[in-house]
Amino acid sequence: MDEDGRGGLLVVRCQLGEREAFRELVQLWHAPLWRFVRGMVGSGQLADDIAQEAWVAVVRGLPRLRQPERFAPWLFTIARRTVAGHLRQAYTALDASVVDDAVADDDDPLGAVLTSMEIEAGLGGLPPLEREVLILFHLQDLTLASCAEVLGVPPGTVKSRLHRARRMLRSILIERGYEA
Repeated sequence: MDEDGRGGLLVVRCQLGEREAFRELVQLWHAPLWRFVRGMVGSGQLADDIAQEAWVAVVRGLPRLRQPERFAPWLFTIARRTVAGHLRQAYTALDASVVDDAVADDDDPLGAVLTSMEIEAGLGGLPPLEREVLILFHLQDLTLASCAEVLGVPPGTVKSRLHRARRMLRSILIERGYEA
């Protein structure tokens, strides 16, 4: 979305207490935030609750955000933490600190071939770690570096998770009759 910092001024206006600026910020970022959360939890109603909780955390933390131009990774980090809290209850053990040392193939054409609709169709069958990296990278258009920042892992781990997630997604989509 607005990862290059164009929204930095809007964030600064929010930090200065402009109510209208916060409304604009929510208007700009609520849909991407909700799509990320919905993709992670699979339920629209639960996504509404979690997105609301994430916005409360944004309101509380916004005055302390020192790099307004980095709002997107910061927002998705908050959303990820909020989702993780809810998923821990549902899955009993969401281990977000798993580091995969597998080497990723950059020549995997899947990302260039699949549409967002096809990716969304297969997300429900993926484990949380793979689901979130695909959502951040392909559906939210974050860079590898920003995904790494949100996920709290090195860029190489993001690459390996993307590679693994694409392989898993390919298998799911083939099972559902999509072309490989």
